Amino acid sequence: MSMHVVALSPGGDSTEPSSRAVATTAPASARRRASASPDVRELQARIRGMQTSRLDARALPTLPAIAGVLPGGALRQGCSYSIDGSVTLAMAMLVAPSSNGAWCGVVGVPDFGAEAAARFGIDLERLALVPHPGEQWLAATAALVDVLTVVVVRPPRRASDAEAARLGARLRQRGAALVVLGDWPQSEAKLSVSESEWTGLGSGHGYLTGREVTVTATGRLGLDRPRSARLWLPDTTQGFRASNGDALASHAQAGAATA
Repeated sequence: MSMHVVALSPGGDSTEPSSRAVATTAPASARRRASASPDVRELQARIRGMQTSRLDARALPTLPAIAGVLPGGALRQGCSYSIDGSVTLAMAMLVAPSSNGAWCGVVGVPDFGAEAAARFGIDLERLALVPHPGEQWLAATAALVDVLTVVVVRPPRRASDAEAARLGARLRQRGAALVVLGDWPQSEAKLSVSESEWTGLGSGHGYLTGREVTVTATGRLGLDRPRSARLWLPDTTQGFRASNGDALASHAQAGAATA
């Protein structure tokens, strides 16, 4: 299995992809303009051709454990979500769309673990990475939003309201969802992880087998009542589920959650 990795060259200086990256396309600029590199256009064309039929519903496939804390009970097209630093939680939000045939992208997260992503159920054949976008992070994100269903980005700085509004319009036009590691103006929900507890260790020895956390989501602009859930992130089978024992499905059994 392989990912599609694009390396950008901000300011004319070449930037090498992460050494952990798998199967790369040629370095290219992600700017959507007449001078855009053929490599990015080729990647977009390949994705359009290989993409399964676009999901028509505004509710995207969402793991039950994640759906339980999101406003409307699902990850939604045209919406942005912010996460307080947890790459694992961002991966959890990609699992169900990816396993249901959607293409996903990750921008500005060079430590995104391919092996962990594959264990969690993310299809690396339908995953595009831009690990080092530099100052072109917003242009790269916008380019991927044009052709992918869910895009994760870690901005090097906080986006302005105007930048977020322009990208939000693009999300609504293309029917994509954005997951931001960090603050994002007017996000549909902000998710944070707290009270993290690992299992598997005995008296100072053993292997970590699972992590139980509390995930709290606050609705847009803080107007919605915060909701929290105790989740396995991940459990001993490398799945994501509620920790209350009510038999919520792991990623292997994930279906489309509907509002």
